[in-house]
Amino acid sequence: MKIKQLILKRLLPLAACAAITMLGQASAFAQDIRVGVPTSLSGPWADLGNQVKRAVTFAANETNAQGGVLGRKLAIEYQDSEGKPEVARKQAEKLALSGNKILLGLIASGEGLAIAPMVERWDAIYISTINKTDKLTGDTCQARVFRVNRPDAADAAAVRPWLASRKEDKWAIMANDIAWGRNSGESFTKAAQGLGKKIVSDNYAPAGANDFAPYIQKIKDAGANGVWVALAGRDALNFAQQAKQFGLLANVTMAGVSFVTDSTVATLGDTSRGIYGIVNYSSTLGTPENKAFVDAWRKAYPGTEPTNFEGETYIGMQVLVQAIKAAKSDKPADLAKIMSGMSFDTILGKQVMRKEDHQLEGPNYFGIVAEQGGKLRPVIQTTVPSAQALPAPDPACKMPV
Repeated sequence: MKIKQLILKRLLPLAACAAITMLGQASAFAQDIRVGVPTSLSGPWADLGNQVKRAVTFAANETNAQGGVLGRKLAIEYQDSEGKPEVARKQAEKLALSGNKILLGLIASGEGLAIAPMVERWDAIYISTINKTDKLTGDTCQARVFRVNRPDAADAAAVRPWLASRKEDKWAIMANDIAWGRNSGESFTKAAQGLGKKIVSDNYAPAGANDFAPYIQKIKDAGANGVWVALAGRDALNFAQQAKQFGLLANVTMAGVSFVTDSTVATLGDTSRGIYGIVNYSSTLGTPENKAFVDAWRKAYPGTEPTNFEGETYIGMQVLVQAIKAAKSDKPADLAKIMSGMSFDTILGKQVMRKEDHQLEGPNYFGIVAEQGGKLRPVIQTTVPSAQALPAPDPACKMPV
C-alpha cells in the first residue's frame, strides 16, 4: 500500500505537468487566427490553386515574422476543392466547422457561388480573390461575402476601349462551360455588339477538356477574325497549343481573360506572343507598394515573380490583416461589419470596399504578351481607373445595412 502511495505521489506531479503543457498548447492554438483555404490543388486548375497557396503562405509568413496580428499568429489550413462546386462546399464547411472561420482561395466562380449562401450559417466569412462572376456581388450577394479581385463586368469595361479601336468585326467566343466562362462570354458579347461587331460562333467547353479541335474548326468555319478566350489553367494551355497546331493563331486576333497570365506565358513560350488580354495584376506595376512586394517575393521564391493570381490573392490577405487590426477581432461578424465601406492600403494603392455590394474598388488593366526586359510576359498597354473600371453596384444586390 505504501509503495502504491509513493508511486502515486511521484506520478501525480508528472500528470499535472503534462496536463498543464497540453492546456498551454491548446491555449496557444486557440489564440491563432485561423484561415481556411479550400482551393483547387488537383484537376484542371491545380496550377492556379498552387499559386493561391504560395501567395497565402507568403503573406502569412510575412505577417507572422512581424509579430502576427494583434499579437497572434496566422495559422493556415488547406483543403483540395478539386475545382468542383460540390466538393468546394464540403471542404469549406469542414474548414469552417473545425474553427477556420475565415475562408478564401476558391478558383472557379461556381465554387464561390456554392459557398456564398452558407457562410453565415457556418458563422464564417468569405473573401474572394479569383471568382469573377458578376453574380457574386450581384443578385446572389451576401453580407459575409467580399470580393477583392475584378469581376467580369470590370474586365468588359477594360476591353471595350481596345475593342473599339480594332478592325476585326466577326468574333467567336471560346470559354469554359462554367459560371465564369458563361458570364465572361456574355459580357464580351454585350461589349462587342454595342460596338457594332458580330458574334459568329459561341463555344463552351467542359472544364478539363483535352480536345479543342471541334471548337477550333467551328471557329474557322464561321469566318471569325477574332476570338475571345475565357479559359484558365490547363484548359488555356491545351486550347492555345491546339489553336497553333491547327493554324488558328496565325489567322485570327486572340484576346482573353485569365488567358494572358504569367504562368500561361511561361508554359506556352513564343506561342503566346501577340495575344491580347485582361491583366488584373502584374509584377511590373510601378507603385512603391508593389515594388516592395515583388522584391520580397523574389527573396522568398528565388527566380520567380508573383503572377496575376498570386498578386490578387496577396491583396486578399492584405485586406484581411488590416480588417482584423481595425476590428481588433477575428470574429467573422466583427470583420464583416468593419470591412463594409472600409479603405485599404494595397499593392495597387488605396482601395475602398463598397458598402452596396462588398466589391473592392480598384483599377483594371489591358495588355499584350510581348518581350519586356528580355522576357516574354503580359505587358500592360492601358490602365482603366477605378471610376471607369467598375460599373455601378447591381440594384439586384440587396445588402443589409
